[in-house]
Amino acid sequence: MAPRAAGWLFVAAIAALSPACQPDAEGGRPQSGLEGVTLSRVDPGLAVPGSVLVVAGDGFLDGSVSQAWLQLTGSFAGGQASLQLPATFVDFDELHVELTPDVLALLPSPTGSFVGNAQVVIDYLPTSERVASTPLAVELEFAATLAPHLADVQQGGAIYVNDAIPVEGEGFLLGGGEGHTMAVVEGCFQAMDAADCTQVGPIEIPVEPTDPLDRTRGSFPFSPRIVGLSSGTFSGLVYLRNAHQSGEVIDGDADAEVEYELIPTEITAAGTSSGSGASLGQYIDIDGGGFVGGEEGLTTVVLSGTFTPDGAPEGAPVELELVPEFVDGRRVRYVINEDDGLGTAIDVRVDAGSFDGTIAPRVAFESEEVLGVPTPFAFAILPVRQVVWVRFLPSYVESLRLFGLRALDSMIRERILAVLRRDYESINIEFREEEPTDFALFATLDIAGPDPNGLGLLGYDNTNGKDTNNERLFDHIGGVNALTQEDGFPGFGGVFIESLFAFSTHPAVGKKQDVADPLFDRVFDPFRPDTGTPFSSADLSMGAVPVLANGGGCPTDERLYQAACAVWVMGSMIGTTVSHENGHSLGLADPLGTRFHNLGDAPNRLMDAGGARTLRERAELEGEGPAVFCVDEYEYLREILPTSDPETSIERPYC
Repeated sequence: MAPRAAGWLFVAAIAALSPACQPDAEGGRPQSGLEGVTLSRVDPGLAVPGSVLVVAGDGFLDGSVSQAWLQLTGSFAGGQASLQLPATFVDFDELHVELTPDVLALLPSPTGSFVGNAQVVIDYLPTSERVASTPLAVELEFAATLAPHLADVQQGGAIYVNDAIPVEGEGFLLGGGEGHTMAVVEGCFQAMDAADCTQVGPIEIPVEPTDPLDRTRGSFPFSPRIVGLSSGTFSGLVYLRNAHQSGEVIDGDADAEVEYELIPTEITAAGTSSGSGASLGQYIDIDGGGFVGGEEGLTTVVLSGTFTPDGAPEGAPVELELVPEFVDGRRVRYVINEDDGLGTAIDVRVDAGSFDGTIAPRVAFESEEVLGVPTPFAFAILPVRQVVWVRFLPSYVESLRLFGLRALDSMIRERILAVLRRDYESINIEFREEEPTDFALFATLDIAGPDPNGLGLLGYDNTNGKDTNNERLFDHIGGVNALTQEDGFPGFGGVFIESLFAFSTHPAVGKKQDVADPLFDRVFDPFRPDTGTPFSSADLSMGAVPVLANGGGCPTDERLYQAACAVWVMGSMIGTTVSHENGHSLGLADPLGTRFHNLGDAPNRLMDAGGARTLRERAELEGEGPAVFCVDEYEYLREILPTSDPETSIERPYC
C-alpha cells in the first residue's frame, strides 16, 4: 500500500482485515517457546579500555524483547569473582560487550586476568523467562595499555602507491574505542627523474587489522603522503606506535629496514557482477594499482572510444572523464548513473548498447597529477534491472516464536523468495536476502514482526508518491518516512507478520476478526506455544522437514508434514504480500492512471485490495491461488524492466 489519499481505502481495508497488534485480554503474549542458547567464543582474549568483546554463539534474542548479559564466574587477579556484564544484541549469533568506563567499573580492578567460565544469560522481557548457555571455559586479560611489537613487515618489492603493506607482531590496537596502531615510516625517496634522494617522514599511517579480533596481523597503505605519486625507490625504516583512545602513546620496541620500488599507476582490468556489462545503478569494478581517494586525493577515469546502441549500424565517438568511488589503492568503482557525463551523453535508462575503446586512470594528490597509460576497455550498457533487498528484521524472527516456527526460519525465507521469483518471472528484477554490494541503487523491503503503526496492517508501502515507470530504483518500503507522516498517513512501512493472526479464530495477539478462518488454525495450532508445541531441533530426530511443491495435502496430522505445511502457508502468505507491496513501489496497480488497486474483486489478482484476497488465495490452499499480475500490469512490468526472456505461459486475468 502506498501513502497517498487515493490509497487510504486500502489502509482502511487492511486495518479492518488485520487487528492492531495488542496483547489479548488474558494477559498478553503466549509463552515464548525459547530455543536453547549456546556460547562458542569470547574474543579478543586481551582487552583494553574501549575494547568490544565479541560474544559468539546462537539462539540470542533481539534487544527489543530481551536483555543479555555475559556472566563470568571464576578468578580475577587471584581472587574469586562473579561478574555480569551487559551485552548488546548484534545478531542472533553475536553479542557485543563494550568496555566503557561504566562496564569496567564492574570489574574487581581495571586490569588483571580472568580464568573461569563464561555464560550468556538472556532475560526474555515479555514473559520474564531467563535462559542461559552451557558454561564455556575462557581466559581473558584486561590491560590498561598495550605496547606494539613488530615481528615482520614486507621489506621489499615493486609496489604501487597505496598498496597494502602487511605487518605481523603483537599488541596491535583494533581501532574504534581502543585507539589505533600506527605504522611510522621514514627514510629517503629517489624519484625516477630526480638527481637527489629526498628525506621523508616520519609519517604515521593507521594499521588496519587483518582480522578485527586479531592483535598480531594487519596492514597499512603506502600512502601518497609518504612519497607522493612519482615512480622511484624508497628506502628507510618502519616501526609501530600505539595511539590509545585515552591519549597515551607507546612506541614499539623494534623497527625494520625496507626498500620499495614505486611503479606507475595503471588499470589492469574492469568488470561487473554481470560480466562485462552494467545497468543503471550497477557498479563497474576497475582494478589496477596506484589509485588515491578520500582525503588524500582523487582518481578519475578517462574513456575514449565509440558507443554503439543495440541494433544501430554504427556508433558515435565518446570522450569522457568520470569520477569513480575510491575503494583502496587497487580498486575504484564506477556506478552507472544519469547525472554525470556518461548519463548525459547516453540515456542509460533506455539506450542499451556497447562501448569499445580505452580507459586510463588520472590521479591527483596535492599539486601532483599523473595520467596513466590507456588500457583497452569494452563494456555494455544493459537494460534496467531492479534489485530488491528483502530485509528480514530481528522483529520478524522474534514474531515467528508466536507461531512456534522460529526453528523453521530459513525454510520460510526460502519459500518467500521462491514466491517472489515466481511472481516476477520474466521481468528484469532480482530479489536478494543479502544486502547488495554490486549495485549502488537498489530497493529495500523490510519484513518485520508487529505493525509499529498500531493499525495491524499486513503490508504498507510508505514510499512517497506513485512511482510510475519506476523512476526511483532505491525505494525503501520500511522504516519511517517523515514525508508520509506529514501528509497524514502512517509512517512505518514494510510487511508485518504478526498481522497474519487476523485470520485466526483465537489470535495470539489482537482480537478475533471477521476474516478468521479455522483453516488457519489447523495449520498453525500444532506449533503455537499457547495451543501446541513449538517446532524445535528435537523434531528433526524424526527426519528432515519436506519441501512441498504445492499445498494440496495441507493441513495434515503427521508432525514433519505439519511443519512443511506451516512453512508453505507462512511463506506463501508473506511472499504474496511482499509481491503486492513491491508492485506498489513499481507504480502498480493501474500504471497509467491514478488507482492503486484493481477495481472490484476477481480471483487470483495480485494487485486487488487486501480485503478482496482470501486466506486460501494468499496461502495457496484448496485450489486457490497463486495470485498473479493481471494482463496490463504484466505488460507494463515487461516494458519498464525488460529482459530477453520469453513471456510466461501463465493465464492472466484482465485488470
